[in-house]
Amino acid sequence: MKALVLGGGSMKGAFQVGAIQSVLENGFEPDMVYGISVGALNSTFLVNEAEKQRAEKGIINWQTTGRRLLEFWIKNITHPQDISTLRSRVMLGVNTLMSRFDGLLDPSPLHELIRKNVDDSLLENSKIKLKVGAVNMESGQIKYVSPKDGHFLDFVRASSSIPMLMPAVEIEDDLYLDGGLREVLPIRPALADGATEIVMIGCHSPHLYQPEGLNARNLITLIERVRDITVNEVANSNIIWAESFAERANLRGTPMKLTVIRPEAPLILDLQHFTSDDISRLIVEGYKAGTEVLRKKAVV
Repeated sequence: MKALVLGGGSMKGAFQVGAIQSVLENGFEPDMVYGISVGALNSTFLVNEAEKQRAEKGIINWQTTGRRLLEFWIKNITHPQDISTLRSRVMLGVNTLMSRFDGLLDPSPLHELIRKNVDDSLLENSKIKLKVGAVNMESGQIKYVSPKDGHFLDFVRASSSIPMLMPAVEIEDDLYLDGGLREVLPIRPALADGATEIVMIGCHSPHLYQPEGLNARNLITLIERVRDITVNEVANSNIIWAESFAERANLRGTPMKLTVIRPEAPLILDLQHFTSDDISRLIVEGYKAGTEVLRKKAVV
């Protein structure tokens, strides 16, 4: 069983989109797709497009599927306001004092993109196993769900809801947030579901980006920096664990193929002021990184 595992990374998920395209062009056809945070969004759009092709033509062209995801980003993600808008200071103050704080940013634009571009029925009837993860704020545990479990798109929204910046999503009386709080790369559910050939695409390099002139008094900048530090460490741990698991499996005589694609150097993106050119640049970086990793694998 072939699994595509897509990690978190906020708008740096554009890198992931380019890497996905290189993987699909190389002939990889996933039976299973798993996502966290922006990876939950990319995995959902990817499977939705694949099933749309199956419904219309009876067959999936995975290279075309990857291109549709790439085109979606280039067309729809051009500046920060395409994803979220800053709440008014007055409402922020009132809601905080009244214990109704629901994030510094309003993610309605992102939620509208999901609503317009994803068909619930296609996902529910998909032959491709799809799972996304979000964290239950009360128990602190991560929960993975498929479209057949119900409330799937709510979990997609929750998985991509950045703590403090965006509101928690209420699902059946529980509040959920970004799955990246617990796992940045959802390798464990893929293995639990029987994956034996895995392509794992992360958005974080082994080394943490060190910004110059960090303004720690800017609340959004501070939250993003704290998140970068935490997420980078979790991503490294997830990858080390996955590589160790694959090595032990092969030593036991259980064939396990693992390909990890991630940026070698930290990705540079100002999440408060990015442009369509920045998104295109990251897509190209991801495509190049994926192509290089796959080339080295082929040589070995």
